Amino acid sequence: MSNPTIGFIGYGNMAQAIAEGLVAAGAVDGADIVACAAHYDKLEKTTMKVGAKPLHNAAEVVAASDMVVIAIKPYQIESVIKPVIGAIADEDKFVVSIAAGWDLDKYRDLFGADFNAAHIQCTIPNTPMAVGKGVLVTEADNTLTDTQAEVFERLFSSISLIERVDSAHMGIGMCIAGCAPAFTDMYIEALGDAGVKYGLQRATAYRLAAKMVEGVGALYLKNETHPGVMKDAVCSPGGTTIKGVTSLEESAFRGAVIKAVDAIEA
Repeated sequence: MSNPTIGFIGYGNMAQAIAEGLVAAGAVDGADIVACAAHYDKLEKTTMKVGAKPLHNAAEVVAASDMVVIAIKPYQIESVIKPVIGAIADEDKFVVSIAAGWDLDKYRDLFGADFNAAHIQCTIPNTPMAVGKGVLVTEADNTLTDTQAEVFERLFSSISLIERVDSAHMGIGMCIAGCAPAFTDMYIEALGDAGVKYGLQRATAYRLAAKMVEGVGALYLKNETHPGVMKDAVCSPGGTTIKGVTSLEESAFRGAVIKAVDAIEA
C-alpha cells in the first residue's frame, strides 16, 4: 500500500480532476493509475494527460488496482459494479465511491453477502482537487482497515480538505462543496462583468475576483473567524464596502444562495 495502483471505473471530469491533482501533488505517479470508460478512444486521450493506462472494462480495472474509485453516474452503478462485486470484495483492495447519493447502506444492499468482505469509503469530491484545493465530503461510516484508511487519508489530504460527516448529511455536504463551485463561478463571472463595465480588461477582472475568493477562503480556514466578523472588518462606517453590502442585502443575496441549496435538496 506504500505505492498503490489506483483504478478509476469511469473517467469523466471529476475522475480526471482527482487523477490530475494526485499526480501534480506527487502523491502518485501517472503510471500507477488505470481507468476504464464507455468510450475507449476518448479514454486513450484523456488518460494520456497524466500518463495513466486505459483499460477496456471494470473487471480489468479491479484486477489491476489496490484502490478502486467508482466514478460512474449513480444510475450506472448497479449494472456496472454488480458483475465485479466478487473481485472487489477482496482483503487487499478497497473502494472509494464518488457517486452522489450512494452511501454505505446502499452498497451493503448491492453487495449482499459479499459486503462483509468489502472495504468501502463513500465520498463526494469537487473539481478544485485538480489543483490541490479540493474538498472531499466523506461519510463517517466506512469499512476500511486501518492501513487502508491511512492510505486514503494520505492520498486525498494531498489535494483536498477531508471533511467527515454522518450519512444523513452527505447530501447537504455535496450541495455546499460539490454544487456551490458553480454558484461561485457565477459570482466570479458577475464580478468580472462589473469590472468590464467600469473599464477593466475581462481577464484582469476574473483574476482579481478568483484570487479574492481563494484568499477569503484561505483566511477563514486559517483562523476560523466567523464570516460575519470577517465581513465587518472590511466595512468602515460610511465607507464604500458597506454600501455594496447594503445593496446585496436589499437584493436578498443571502436568501438567493439559500434558495439555490433548497432547490437542490428539495
